[in-house]
Amino acid sequence: MRLRLLLLALGTFAVGTDTMVMAGILGRIAGDLGVSVPAAGQLVTVFALSYALLAPLLAAATARWPRRRLLLAALAVFTAANALSALAPDYPTLLATRVLAAAGAALYTPNASAAATALVPPERRGRALATVLGGMTAATALGVPLGTYVGRADWRATMWLVTALGAVALLGLAAFLRELPASAQAAGLRERLAPLRDKRVLAAAATTFAFFLSFQSVYIYLGTAVHPATGGDADKLSTILLVTGVASVAGSWLGGHVVDRWGVRKVLLVGSVISVVFFAALPWLGLTMPGALVYALAVPLAGWSISVAQPHRLASLRPADAPLLLSLNSSALYLGTAAGGGAGSLAIALLGERWFPLGASALAVVALWLAAATTRPAAKAPAAAGTARMRTEAVPAAESRSRQESSPSGV
Repeated sequence: MRLRLLLLALGTFAVGTDTMVMAGILGRIAGDLGVSVPAAGQLVTVFALSYALLAPLLAAATARWPRRRLLLAALAVFTAANALSALAPDYPTLLATRVLAAAGAALYTPNASAAATALVPPERRGRALATVLGGMTAATALGVPLGTYVGRADWRATMWLVTALGAVALLGLAAFLRELPASAQAAGLRERLAPLRDKRVLAAAATTFAFFLSFQSVYIYLGTAVHPATGGDADKLSTILLVTGVASVAGSWLGGHVVDRWGVRKVLLVGSVISVVFFAALPWLGLTMPGALVYALAVPLAGWSISVAQPHRLASLRPADAPLLLSLNSSALYLGTAAGGGAGSLAIALLGERWFPLGASALAVVALWLAAATTRPAAKAPAAAGTARMRTEAVPAAESRSRQESSPSGV
């Protein structure tokens, strides 16, 4: 049982590494393929946008497939796509392989979570999910700096690393994972999008999009932002990314605790204020290694706390629809990542390589405003309205707090 969960987690580790490692090798890709760094950054945009758009479509199309067959097919597509990325002779071909890799990733990650819950009794499902989704967190802490280090001389070596990780997970699951039938109540595309009719859900998804738009517009080009500190040294950049990864894991853990203690609204506001300040300070912090490391510690702590608070917020809105709402949150996250690649590229073109994080600071202000406006506590009813009316308004608020305390918190 434990081995199968670890193999599922290895698959999410490979997906997470593939999603985020481009930030450490953009310069190598740009130099090898003869494109600019902002153009290379669009590889992240294409991957994230493809993931966001394909996830609900593929989920609906394969809803009744046996889970084992679907997991193996998804990993096969993902692994083959990364091998093709490693072999890509030019930029257009590499772009096409990133779309294919995103399709495999979009199929694998949610179904790996579903498989984890089917492998264990109900009382152990939380721990099983934590194990599998922990692969994504571990990718931030270990996969990205490792991939950057491996690709310090040739970015293709990083793609081969991701290919190897996917292949080991594929072979392991093929050997040890038993058949897992499809859900009898699989939701179609219309059902998956139905919660967007709820204005609260739409506002929460928009907030996720805005936060990740600002965060990723810097993270994707972090190597450029801290170039004065690293001098182009891949080992120094790997160190910064390692600190970023460790801080991300700490931020995820911290987010789960402070949401329970402070509530979603305060976590969103505090986290976004920290982000605004440090994005604005990065043009100066990025001049030295100590300053870059301070940034690498502070922003992931804030960002990953927010990434826990947002799904917590969505799941508490309509607990019965929590799986669908969390799927929508993931799509909003990847759409924000995709748009962040374009926003960062535009900011570099307009503001230059040193000052482009100021654009992220402005975007974070928008995210802060959106979070404040859409999580504002409901106004208390006037006393003249009567006790019955006050009681009617108080009950949903109490239920909301109860749902927030009992709903899952994670990404």
